[in-house]
Amino acid sequence: MTYEEKTISSEMIYEGKILNLRKDKVTVKDDNTSYREIVEHPGGVGIAAVTENRGLLMVKQFRKTAEEVVLEIPAGTREPGEDPMITGIRELREETGFSAEKFSFLASFYSSIGYSTEMIYLYMAEGLTPGETDFDDNEAIDLYEFPIEELVQMVKDGEIIDGKTITAILLTAARLGL
Repeated sequence: MTYEEKTISSEMIYEGKILNLRKDKVTVKDDNTSYREIVEHPGGVGIAAVTENRGLLMVKQFRKTAEEVVLEIPAGTREPGEDPMITGIRELREETGFSAEKFSFLASFYSSIGYSTEMIYLYMAEGLTPGETDFDDNEAIDLYEFPIEELVQMVKDGEIIDGKTITAILLTAARLGL
């Protein structure tokens, strides 16, 4: 039987530039209490940018958490309260230089529901027009195009390790009937 936890108290442990960490005291079953450590994050948006020849634009960048260069879809963090599609339009342009004629919602999901409020929104972008990139000062990104079928195989082979990217590739392939 499920039990809905109620927050008794909440303590902010850390306030950072892109995330906060709080500790909540909650009720649990049998009139007991427990603690939950919650990462507060404004969320992120990933874009499956489909090219004319049914490829996807992909970026490679070093990710400190993985300690390696990772292949990902273009993505970025939402500004607090920002419409996710606006984030997607901005991040696609900043990271790839492309703009899109059409954005279609693919899915939204919690990145790690056990401890984070981060909601990821995925969109498919079509009708791409090239332009200029506008990287953040601390970004070093390389842009690639891969056939979707190759990316699906890379997911199956465990070569793509980023959750939002795996989800976007598989949903886009399904949406395009591949």
